[in-house]
Order: sequence, then structure tokens, then C-alpha cells
Amino acid sequence: MKQRVVSGMRPSGRLHIGHYHGVLENWVKMQDSFDCFFFVADWHSLTTEYADTSGIIQSIKDMVLDWVAFGLDPEKCVIFRQSMVPHHSELNLILSMITPVSWLERNPTYKEMLDNIDQRDLTTFGFLGYPVLMAADIILYKAKRVPVGQDQLPHLEITREIARRFNHLYGQVFPEPEALLTETPKLPGLDGRKMSKSYNNSIYLSDDAETTNKMVMSMVTDTNRVRRSDPGDPDVCVAFNLHRIYVPQEKLDEIAPACRNASIGCVDCKKILAGCINERLAPFRAKREELSANPGFVDELLREGSRKASLVSDTVMMEVRAALKF
Repeated sequence: MKQRVVSGMRPSGRLHIGHYHGVLENWVKMQDSFDCFFFVADWHSLTTEYADTSGIIQSIKDMVLDWVAFGLDPEKCVIFRQSMVPHHSELNLILSMITPVSWLERNPTYKEMLDNIDQRDLTTFGFLGYPVLMAADIILYKAKRVPVGQDQLPHLEITREIARRFNHLYGQVFPEPEALLTETPKLPGLDGRKMSKSYNNSIYLSDDAETTNKMVMSMVTDTNRVRRSDPGDPDVCVAFNLHRIYVPQEKLDEIAPACRNASIGCVDCKKILAGCINERLAPFRAKREELSANPGFVDELLREGSRKASLVSDTVMMEVRAALKF
């Protein structure tokens, strides 16, 4: 039997190419090798966006359209919405009763976000306890593997500790999920920082070709190259990181030395990049437009996926209640 994999993504609107290469591309590969459950983590959105929930529904639709257009197949994996499966919140409540506060307070992401995000008040019970909800999301389906990057291993370890504690107190119910390490390249944004919606420096999967052209042409290159006649250095050029992903190798072999001897300028170089990005994304964008023509597509997909997920979660929760002697 295929090992079960569970992973989710918070609905934050349309996805950019960083999301695709960092998460979605790996998911698409996994659906052929694992028993995959991929969910819209809308409860998790409330941990930071609790003050304004007006955009969540549209963000869910945009995100799921991107998922399916770019390769997730509802016939190969279960795609569902977290809040449509009530067992997530029930198990979260049960696990919160047995999770020591000290485990949550030492979570490195919790400390980092408290220190760096000052636009919102994150001193809430929900934000402190989000690793418990994450644990519930994973072990509710008895996942054996969880796709994570190297920097996310501490999060998964909390899930393993919570599962271990439940089993110690009530009997063996949950397997301790193991990491499925994935490559998560950090794509630079237009300004050289990490590509992020909040920085307004992203190239979106669903942008049209003209918008992509404009965004790429505004991208930072080699900041030491002031004039067209100055030699450049592809190794420090921000845009060249995307060249390595989207431009064919034979073309790269021409561009790199041309940049170093100043026989090609940054404008021409970025035109090549924009053309290659648009060419690569064109069939996916066409598929997304086709799916968008059916206004009920996402709702129906999530209803059916949540029904399938509930069949699994209901069986597991029966085991949980029996273990608790409820």
C-alpha cells in the first residue's frame, strides 16, 4: 500500500512562482507515489488574519484553481477544506488538553513571528497553539510522511511529540509521522528579497503574459553593473536565479559569458527570461482560465474532497474516543 502523506496550505490568494517551485511542484510529483491528502488550511488563516476574514473565501477559490491548473488531480489525491471536516477542530481541542505550554513557547517560528510582525497582535491563544492544530491536521489521517523543508523539521517534531504523548496516556492510536524532505528553493522576488505577497514583489502563476513581462522587466539584476558597457556577474544577479529555472541550458551557456563581457545588456537578458517564463506557464494558465469558466468548480471539488476526507477522519475519531473512554 502507498504511504499516506498529508499537507496543507493557508489560503493567501493567488499563488506565485515561489509557491509553485517550493511546494506545489513537489505535491504534483507525490500524488503518483503516495496516498495524498492536500487541504486548504482555512482555520490556520485565523491565527494571524482573525481581524479581517473578508478575503478568505476568494483566496480559497484562487488557490484551489492554481492547484488544479498546475497539476493536482482530484482523481489521484484528496483535495479538501479543513473547516469542512469538523474532526480537525475536535481533535485539536483534545490534543490541546495534553500539550504542555512549554512545548509551544519554545517553537522557533512562534518566537520569530512575535519579534518581527508588529502590524497584528499575535499574543493570542490560537497563535500560540497553532502547532497543536497542525498536529491534529496530520495525525487525524494517520499520515506516515509529511513533506517539509529542512527549516520546518522543528514543527514536525512537535507533532511527533504530541502523538507520542497521546499514545503514552491513552494507548497506541497514532503513528509518529516522519519527514519527507523536499527541495524548497527560495526564489528571489523582484527586489531581491524573498518572493512574498506581502512584499509586493511576486510573479503570479495566473498573471497574463503582459503583466509577467512588466514584472520581470522591473526586476533587480546585478547592482554593481551601472552602465550597459559594464561587465556583469551572473552569480550575484538577482534575475539570473530565475534564468537557471526557466531558461534552457543551451541558452544559459550563451547568456552567462555574454553578461560577463558586456555583450548583452540587462534589458535584453530580462526579455529572454520573461519569454521563457511565459512559454512555460502558458498551458497552465490556459487550463486555469478554462476551470474558471465554471463558477461552481471549486465548491464542488472541495465538497467531494471533504466528504472523502471525512470518511477517513470519522474512523480515526472513533478510535480516539474509544481510547479516551468517552
